[in-house]
Parts: sequence; structure tokens; C-alpha cells
Amino acid sequence: MQDLKPIRVFLEVARLMSFAAAARHLGMTPATVTRTVARLEDELGVQLLLRTTRHVSLTSIGAVVAARYGPLVSDFDQVAADIKRASLPDRGQLRINAPMSMGLRLLPDLIESFRLAFPHVELELMMTDQLINILEDGADLAIRISEPPTDKSTIWRKICAVPRHAVASPSLLERIDWPKTPDDLRPEHCLSYSAIGVEETWDFRKDQVRRQVRAGRRVVSNSGDLLHALARQGAGITVLPDFIVQRSIASGELRAILADWSVSMLWLTLFYPPYEQLPPLVATFSDFFEAYIRDNEPELFDWTQ
Repeated sequence: MQDLKPIRVFLEVARLMSFAAAARHLGMTPATVTRTVARLEDELGVQLLLRTTRHVSLTSIGAVVAARYGPLVSDFDQVAADIKRASLPDRGQLRINAPMSMGLRLLPDLIESFRLAFPHVELELMMTDQLINILEDGADLAIRISEPPTDKSTIWRKICAVPRHAVASPSLLERIDWPKTPDDLRPEHCLSYSAIGVEETWDFRKDQVRRQVRAGRRVVSNSGDLLHALARQGAGITVLPDFIVQRSIASGELRAILADWSVSMLWLTLFYPPYEQLPPLVATFSDFFEAYIRDNEPELFDWTQ
């Protein structure tokens, strides 16, 4: 049926078991309600209601129609409401996926600032260090720190580059030879970050010289926080983003090694489903996210790359 009004009127009469009460609730006259239900019965070719001067009841087929159409109309109304909310730039519901390490360090203050600026937005935050399939996960956008994107099934927005450093604890550096070049790194001393359980490859550069080092499989984890904790305990050398290790370096718990060599940077990126155009609320959060990171965390990221 192209027009849902007749079925809505019928469902209201069925709910209240009264033409007069339905008319009052819908802001219609009783005669209009009666004619609308009669047209629906003609269109379906069945009698939906039994009418007497004092009572209205459902026929057996009317009960079936009410039971089948009621949830459909309710779902339709919910979808229409969701679409309407999504078309507004400052209210509605937003489902965000973010990496665990960054989320715990940077998102609490960012999210609180966003909520103060946009109090009518409902946020659902899912944090995982796994690279999700944004189409299957159902997120409106995903915050990612990773290599430059290659997935052609999504769209993305680069925010900035993410500097990384090779770090180790002073206690470890007392037990092993201090690495002077990447060639001095031994796999048994290295801790790998990987979402798929394979050893990590570190890409070092100095002027025009490039060295690639396989970090080995002695310890492989998909958690930057775990590798950070292990490195602080002297378990090995690891390469992690500055926003994870900055405080530990400042406190002396970790030391940056091979400081005259640069490690390939990651990207801080916003991933989206393949929208033809960003929904207004998604665009609002994206702009806020970039401005907040730029204004409040400039020392942790590289905005020149």
C-alpha cells in the first residue's frame, strides 16, 4: 500500500476499540475515521471490524491484519525517525568505533567536550584494537591508527600522521648491547605489534638510507598497551606511537633508541561506510574531532605530513 494513513487509522481503532476515541486521538471526525476504515476494507476485500451501536471488535482476519501490520508500521516509523535524526547536524545517534589505546588516552576529554558542544547527540562508543569491517560492524565512522588505507570498499579522511619511536627500558639496555643502527636489533629482543599474529616489520630511515627489521615472534600482540607495559618491565624493544610512550619517556621508565633514525609514521584516519555524501551528524563529529586533536594534542601528532 502506498498510503499508510488508512492502516494507521485502522490500527488506532483496533487499539482503542472505538471509532470515537480513535477520532479524538487522531484529530479527525468520527465520520472520517469510519469512511477511512471502510475504504481500507474495500481495498483489502475483507471485513476488519464488527460494529454495533455500543461495541467495536476485530474480526478474525482483522486481528491477523492488526498483528501483521502493527509491527511493520512501528518499524517504518522508527526508520523514518532515525533518518530524520541523521539528517540533522547537531542531534541524533552516532555509533563510533575507536582503537583501545588511543581511546583510553585521548577520547574521554574529547567526548566530554563534544557532549558539551552538542548535548542532543547520543553516542555509542565501541573500542577495539582489531581492524573492523565497518560495513558489517554497523558503525557510522571508525577512528583508526594504521598504515595508509588500501580498502576500496570504504571512504576515509586523513587527520594527521602519527609519529612512532623504538623504545626500551633502561634495565633492558643495561643487559644488551645498545643498538647503534637498525642492523643491531636482534629479533629475540623485540616485541611485535600485529592484529593477525605475525611478526612486525619496522621501517627505519636516515637521510637516504633505509633499513627494514623483522621484529620476530618471541612476543606478538594486537595491544599497544600490553607491549608498552612489557617494554617498561624490560621484556624487550618495541615500536609504538608517541601518544602511548610519551609519558614513560618523560618519566625515564622508557628510553627512545635509534633516535637519529626515523620510523615510518602511521596515519590517524577516520573511516566511513561508502556514503555518497557524509550524513550531517557524521560530518559534524569529523570536523570536531580534527579540530580538537589539532588544538589539544599538537605535540603527539605530525600535521606536516
